[in-house]
Amino acid sequence: MTHDNSRKSVKNLTLKENKINKLTLETKHKQNRTREAFSLLELLVVIAILGMLASFVVPAVIDSKDKAQRSLTCTQLADIGKTLENFYADQGTYPETEEGLQALTSNPDSDKYPQYPRKPYYKKLPKDTWKTPITYIKKGNSFELISYASDRKEGGEDVAEDIVYPGCDDKK
Repeated sequence: MTHDNSRKSVKNLTLKENKINKLTLETKHKQNRTREAFSLLELLVVIAILGMLASFVVPAVIDSKDKAQRSLTCTQLADIGKTLENFYADQGTYPETEEGLQALTSNPDSDKYPQYPRKPYYKKLPKDTWKTPITYIKKGNSFELISYASDRKEGGEDVAEDIVYPGCDDKK
């Protein structure tokens, strides 16, 4: 009988060990399964952090884009200004306001501008970085070039403020 008891106790021990092993495996499996995804709270925290970062980064990027466009437009105006200086050197005068910058693409009056080169100063007039024509105004023996900037209207404030040459390169 002792032998039977010892057999039963070994059998019970083996059953207990199997149950413990099975429970351990189930627990590990449940733990692994619960870590397969993030909780809703964790996702909300990450989204909130990304939103805060975006609120700092996006305005800085937009601001630098506006500054770059304004700077490029000023450079374009300066280039057109140098071309107008060449026109003045060739013709002894700037084009009239009414003739505008078109005088740089074709001779508006061959009697008035006899020294006009065979090839025009420009094949096509450049536009500002907002794809808007540039305004030309003759002022006696000088001129003014104006880009109406991002709002494409006269006036404006901040990044929509008109860009005027000469003078815009002083604001860089």
